[in-house]
Formats: sequence, structure tokens, C-alpha cells
Amino acid sequence: MKRLLILTSGILFLLAGTISAQPTKKLKRANALYEAGGYSEAIKLYRDDIDKISDKKELSLYLYKVGNCFRMIGEPRKAELWYEKAIRRECPNPKVYFYYAEMLKMNEKYDLAIEQYQKYKVLVPNDPLADVGIKSCELAKQWVATPSGYEITNMRPLNGKYSDFSPAYASSDYKILYFTSSREGSTGKKISAVTGEYFSDIYIAELDNKGVWSKPKPLEEPINSEFDDGTPSLTPDGNNMFFTRCKVSKRNKLGCQILAAKNSDQGWLTPKAIDLAPDSMIVAHPAISADGTELYFVSNIEGGNGGLDIWKITREEGSEQWSAPIHLGPEINTPGNEMFPYIHPDGTLYFASDGHPGMGGLDIFKAKKGEDGRWVVENMRYPINSPADDFGIIFEKDREAGYFSSRRTGSRGGDDIYMFYLPPINFNMIGAVVDDKTQTPIANATVKLIGSDGTVATMQTKDDGAFKFTLIPNTDYVVIASKKGYLNNKAKESTKGLTSSKDFDVSIPLTSTAKPIEIPNIFYDYDKWELRPESKAALDNLVQILNDNPNITIELASHTDSRGSLDYNYELSQKRAQAVVNYLIENGIAPERLKAKGYAQTQPKVVDERMAAQYTFLTVGTKLDKNFIDSLTDEEQKEIVHQINRRTEFRVLRDDFTAN
Repeated sequence: MKRLLILTSGILFLLAGTISAQPTKKLKRANALYEAGGYSEAIKLYRDDIDKISDKKELSLYLYKVGNCFRMIGEPRKAELWYEKAIRRECPNPKVYFYYAEMLKMNEKYDLAIEQYQKYKVLVPNDPLADVGIKSCELAKQWVATPSGYEITNMRPLNGKYSDFSPAYASSDYKILYFTSSREGSTGKKISAVTGEYFSDIYIAELDNKGVWSKPKPLEEPINSEFDDGTPSLTPDGNNMFFTRCKVSKRNKLGCQILAAKNSDQGWLTPKAIDLAPDSMIVAHPAISADGTELYFVSNIEGGNGGLDIWKITREEGSEQWSAPIHLGPEINTPGNEMFPYIHPDGTLYFASDGHPGMGGLDIFKAKKGEDGRWVVENMRYPINSPADDFGIIFEKDREAGYFSSRRTGSRGGDDIYMFYLPPINFNMIGAVVDDKTQTPIANATVKLIGSDGTVATMQTKDDGAFKFTLIPNTDYVVIASKKGYLNNKAKESTKGLTSSKDFDVSIPLTSTAKPIEIPNIFYDYDKWELRPESKAALDNLVQILNDNPNITIELASHTDSRGSLDYNYELSQKRAQAVVNYLIENGIAPERLKAKGYAQTQPKVVDERMAAQYTFLTVGTKLDKNFIDSLTDEEQKEIVHQINRRTEFRVLRDDFTAN
């Protein structure tokens, strides 16, 4: 990727280890280019003479250098192959395992990448970037499986076969776009030794009333020069621009600087450099705040966290005098590289980083300040981010839409400009209240919606039992249905974590209090009244029912089968009913809401449609008394009937209870 500072300036020189043997002339030239950041030209020379190296160790170090070159020009697949070759020849530089893992990650070989990060950790246990890489691989798989709701489109009218990146709005209506391009026709008219592409220029494209972009054209001098120019940032009125210029040399490391230019009736005036660091240092990627009082930038000046860091300078409104650079701190800056800042009009900072956990090379992050004044950083996730480099994002002021740069699969050239848009997210709860036995709709039931954000809404169901609520994102909801003569019931839904529109289909069954309600799965040992442990799940459900219906009092009724004496079964059933009451009291239900009653075998069950469907030898309306049981000849059928009669039920006695 042409990053307009890492590559062009060659400042971030990567040590390859000591090579002792006298290299060939081509290898000497390649080494000089490598140290100056001329990675593209260095690759050609290395490959010409690398087979002339006989020493295994020295060869491994040259293979490692070639891998570094391919990595720096944004060729992760080729870099992976060369790092693998270096490892096979036992390259002594432990960094080879880290960079090999990085390339495997960018090539979506996450499990293999984790193995290499772990090998690197053994050799360099104190480098935090290894743990970041492992975490990144784990997160990348999750994020691809659960993408955000952004829609991504390649801006083919703007992109050419070379790199196009770092878009910037140049008008308040978002119809003029500046961006950086290394396409043919650049002002310098030369090929960069770093990337093998033309030196970059700042280009302009305009959107007409039909929504069609004009053919991009370069800005004229004095903005574009014979050197690399790019990463523009403009004030909202389009009259002030800040951009990066990187001077290059095949033999020397030269830095980057930020230039400021003003627009006039005759066009852009001669830009002036902002003096922030010595010429050999990197000062790049400017991002001006909407009010023009803060300028964020990237630099490797002293005082950073390692690699490239994001800094800012400030000034009073209307002043041209900038403050000393202010480091953004460890929440933003890591031992890796933080680049391409953008400050949203709402104060949110967006930037690219390879030091925070991410999907590939550079990922795009957003950061907001918390109540304690510290930055809280969040990955923009897939599909804004990809396994490749993603960077240089911009937003419209009042809409979750804009442009960013990416080198992902499907790009036309190296880096391409992509448009993104987050469609409005709509959530609806569309439901019905029904009778739990008959499934018929219940009209005029009261439905109450309670949100975790404190919102409350209430409505009545229609004749078909239907109700509908509009929900908001990132909220938990409870919806409660109630009607006279029925037990209250509720359902839960949540919009948290959802990134696309959804309709929640909710059916809330209400149980009529006109008849006793059986509590299923209440078990006792034979001739015992103590509750067995597996009964407690059913009774916990009853506790919930009583909590949801705080105004009812109930009778707990226990029934036995017809075996045994009536007096004995009365005592046994009363103790069983009382055991249920005791459990409810232990779980917070007021004793005055509960009454225990044992009925022995005096109220045999009457077959309903559900039982008849389950047992073909039973007929709807049949009373399962002793006479019916005696008429059965199948002992298994008799035992089934006895089991049906052994039950615990409750019925509502009152619905006007109030706690004292």
C-alpha cells in the first residue's frame, strides 16, 4: 500500500540482521535502496542476485529483507512466501515470525497466524504486539460471521489501476472530493522507487446533479509538486487545505511535512510548511477540526509510543499561531502505527492502526472521550474493515455515510476508494395475545412495553389480539400482557448488538383463571410428601407467575390416585400441598396469598383434548374415576390414569390482594 510516509520516506527502516559476506554490486545497491525506503526497486535487484548467496544464514536474512519489501509495498501474499522461505532457512531474526504471522492474518489464515505469533512470543516474550495479533485473529473470525450493517461500494468512477486513497470533502454539500492518487499523469512524471507507481498527486472530482462523478483531474501547481503530495484535509468552507508532502531520495532518508494552503479567486495560493519537526522526521496526515482550532497529524517525533503516533496542535480561533505538539496518549497510540486521523464534527476521532486488535494490516477505529476524559477506542469491524489495509475514512456531518480507502480483494488498483452507508435501522415488535389453551386471540388485553432505557408504552389489543411497538437500537425490552380473568404473562426481546433492521414476532399466551391450572412436573417419592429436586424447576415457574401477578391469591390443591384409603390420602395430599406452599414462602411469596388443600382422590381428572391426543385410549369428557379405571384391562393403561390423577393444581381465589 502506498501510505505516503512509511513507504515514500523510508523512515521506518527495518533491521534485517548482520550480513558479513561481501555482497555483489546489485545486492549493495539493493541494500542502499532498502535502507532509504526504495522497496520496489530493491526487490528487483535482490531477486537478480539472491541465488548467488551460498551461506545459509546470510541467505535467510536476504530472504527476510525481500519479505519486508513486499510487506511494505502492500503485497502480503508475496511477503508471506518470502518470510516462509527465510524461516525454512532458519533466519536468526525473531521478527520474521511476527511479520510472517501478520501476513498470514492479512491472507485470512488465522489459525496458522496464531501459531506463528506464539512462536514469536517464545522468542520475544515482552512484545505486546504478539498478544494483539493473537487476539486480532480470534476477533476477525467473529466479526466476519457477524458483520455490521454498513453497505460498501467500490467507487469505480474515481479509482484507476494504481493507488487511490485518502478522500477529503472540499465542499459543504459533499459534491467535491479531493483524494490522493498515484495514477499516470502525475506532476512529477516519475516512478517511485518505493512502490513502483508514479509519485502521488492530489486529485479532484465533482458530482453533477445526476449523481455522476466527473473524471478526476490533478490540482495544479503549487499544490502538486515533483514529490509525493497527498492526504488532504479541508475546512468545511473549502478555503483552507492541509496536506502532506514527502520528499524522496534513492540514497538518503528524507522526511514528510504538513503544508497549509489558502484558496483565492485565482485558485490555491503557494502552500506554507507548518514547522513542527526537523526535515528528516515524519510529520504527515493532517486532519483539521470543523472549527479550525485543532490539527491532528501523524509523526515519529520524540515522545511517542513507538512506530508512528497521532498528535495534535491547537490554536485560538482566528489565529495562525499553533501550539507545541500534544501526544494523544496510550489509549490511542500503541507500539505499532497509528495513522490517517480524521476528526468528525461531533468530536469523534477516527484513525487507522496496526497496533490495536484488528482484522488485517491497518484497521479503522473510532475513539470518543469517556466521562473520565480518557479515549475509548472501538474497532469499526467488518465490512468497514477487512483482512487488507483499511484507512483514511471521512463522514458526512449529519449522516452515517462517507468514503474510505482499502486494499481489499476486489479493488481495481492497489488502494481504492470505497463509499459506505449505514441504512436506517428499524425495529418493530409485532405480536398477538392469545388464550394459551385454545390459541384464540384475546381482544382488549392491555400490553405494556418497558425498555431498559426507561421508556414505557401501553396499548390495547385489537379484535384479532394484535399489537405493535416501534423499538430503538441497543435496548432490552419486557412486554407484559394482562386482562381481567387471565394471569399476566410477559415476553423479552433485545435490540442490543443488532446491526440490521428486524421485526420481532411475539406471541404472548394468557392462562384463564376460570378453571384450576395444573402445575406439571411436580414429583414425590412413593408414599412421601417431600418435594423431589426435579420438581423445583416447575415451582420456580410458579414463583414467577405469582411475582408477575402480585394481586392474586391462590389455592394449592394436591390430588392422589384412587389407591389407598380416603383418610390416608387426605392426609398425604394435604401434606403435599403444604410442601408446595412452604417452597413458595421460602422463595419470597407472602403466606397470606397461599392456601394449601388436599383433595385425596375425590376430584378425578376429566379428559381434555390434549390428553386425548396424547393417549388414544382416552376420550374427551371421560372422568378418570375408579369405575373407569376398573373397566380397563391393560395394566399399563391403568398406571397411566393413576399418574394423570396424581397432580398438583392451583386456582385463583381472589385478584384484589394488596400487600400490607
